[in-house]
Amino acid sequence: MISAGYCRLMSRYNTWQNASLVTAADELTNEERWKDRGAFFQSIAATLNHLYWADALILERLKGNGRPEEAIKHSLTSPSNWADFKALRLHRNKEIEEWAARLCDDDLGGMIVWYPGDGSTRIEKPKALCAMQLFNHQTHHRGQVHAMLTAAGAKPEPTDLQMLEY
Repeated sequence: MISAGYCRLMSRYNTWQNASLVTAADELTNEERWKDRGAFFQSIAATLNHLYWADALILERLKGNGRPEEAIKHSLTSPSNWADFKALRLHRNKEIEEWAARLCDDDLGGMIVWYPGDGSTRIEKPKALCAMQLFNHQTHHRGQVHAMLTAAGAKPEPTDLQMLEY
């Protein structure tokens, strides 16, 4: 389905695109970052916080943690401080790249099991599918942030994968 090389490429793409969005969002005021822009999570900041949380959750599942919601709490409002968010985002990007760097193709085989926050339902999915979801989910929401930033007058970089420098 996918390879460890795919995960390494997409982790680099994740880091590049997050840096692009953060740099563009630096041009805005805090109020502009939190302004409701009609997106699913309303604002640029809330959508970026959702991505930060979801990346942690999916990555923990991929590492074998079947109950990551017990330690990772979803919040659209935290971190609320932009400098704190930027530092945490850099750390999460590095964490994803380090995970991908350690992967072998065989590591993407098999199934992973987890229980959502209420713990009532056991979910089992192919590990490769969950790795793809990590990167697909990022791309989906970063596209929303890119559109909100552009509408606000900021200028994020292009998102085309072939623009990623080797």
